[in-house]
Amino acid sequence: MGLGNILFIGHAAMSRRWENELFVRLEAAGHVASYRRTSAAAPSTRAFDAVLAIESWRFGPSLATRVAPLPAIDRGPPDLIIDLTGSATRQTTPILQLEFCGQGTFLAGINTMLASGQLPELAARLDGVVVARARPMLGDRFWLSRTSNNLLAGAISLIVQSVARFFGGKLQPIADSAQPPLKNGGFVRHAGPYFCKGLVNRAVEKLRQRRRPFYWQVAYRLIDGPGIAETGRIDGSPFTVLPDDGERFYADPFVFERDGRHYLFVEEFPYATGRGVISVAELHGDGKFGVPRLVLEEGHHLSYPQVFAHDGEVFMIPESGSAREVVLYRAVRFPDRWVRDTVLIPDSDFNDATLLESDGRFWLLGTERYGYGSASDTLAVYGAPSLRGPWIGHALNPIAVDHSAARPGGAIIRRGATQVLPVQDGSRAYGGGLGLMSLEQLDDNDVRFSSPRPICPGSAWARAGIHTLNRAGRVEVIDSAG
Repeated sequence: MGLGNILFIGHAAMSRRWENELFVRLEAAGHVASYRRTSAAAPSTRAFDAVLAIESWRFGPSLATRVAPLPAIDRGPPDLIIDLTGSATRQTTPILQLEFCGQGTFLAGINTMLASGQLPELAARLDGVVVARARPMLGDRFWLSRTSNNLLAGAISLIVQSVARFFGGKLQPIADSAQPPLKNGGFVRHAGPYFCKGLVNRAVEKLRQRRRPFYWQVAYRLIDGPGIAETGRIDGSPFTVLPDDGERFYADPFVFERDGRHYLFVEEFPYATGRGVISVAELHGDGKFGVPRLVLEEGHHLSYPQVFAHDGEVFMIPESGSAREVVLYRAVRFPDRWVRDTVLIPDSDFNDATLLESDGRFWLLGTERYGYGSASDTLAVYGAPSLRGPWIGHALNPIAVDHSAARPGGAIIRRGATQVLPVQDGSRAYGGGLGLMSLEQLDDNDVRFSSPRPICPGSAWARAGIHTLNRAGRVEVIDSAG
């Protein structure tokens, strides 16, 4: 994929931290970046900035915090202009502009989101035509600075994605979508009711979680024939809950079959330590799993224990995003003893890395967070010629920014020639649902998935939502919150 010369256009009197972060990130990707200030009037943001200043006492500066504009830099004729003001007019050089909830500025987009109550959507327009879209996940809908971080981290990734596809010749028009008109009134009018509603929701959530800070349950069943991945519904034979003692919860189930025996690997989260470890339980002759026992612990949080066989050995790639690394572990005595084999991806907050081997090449799919925003909405892909690497980020990363079509929720499912990735639906809350995306193309040239097909609730699992789906032989496993 090619690199290019990019010109940023920003307001002379005002800049926000996300604009500087975007500039640095594109330069880090290898692009040549220039910066020019425009005299176009910037919108008044006094009330918005006052709220951010108050919240900064608790959280520090956000991506929406005002900073000094970048100094003017001229590095030659641009191949692409990125207009951060929404005021540039069409030129001979293509212009990329960003829309927040159908509005040309971030603050107008925030007002629309607060007034409508709808989930935010971002769009990138190339010379006025929509070419990319993002739906960032909102992890905290009360604090404005955190909401801003989610939205602006998504905006940065959307522009990085659009630039990569532009210089790779992959940027194509997509369907436009009508956005609700901006209601009358400024930030203060819309922010008040939004924050009041947020206070009520937080109070209700705290009451609901008084018994436990948060809680997950793993469930399993033995079935013959089609399961959830085939029917798209949680129906049929009922699931059996993997019991816990109230001092911990279990989540992220992966089931692995070896020598005719089934092993259930889970994240075990003891409340006393507040840090996940990996545990395993074996399926007994009565069709029930025993109590999980600890098999892997580190000084940081571990989860999502994807276990697989390769070249006669058994490996595991658990999530360790909090340690900023993706590590391959190898079983030296299955299933009890594991050793660090290889650091596959260093210095990366990469979440729920999901392995796929296809046509002699290895791929890892997961969500990658770049300092701010959600860990669940930005899909990235890494490839390697062998399991131990070297692993290189795809030239079109990030592949997508979408709260419902990015973070994996289980191992790749193979249906003949079709490969399906379970993906988490975080549109309303983390762990709120799961969908199934068919892989349409995965190679060094492009990565494309179908739209996710939601998994519908059913009588086999009475709890709300589903977060992970896996199966080995007759054993199907799921988990959900609460």
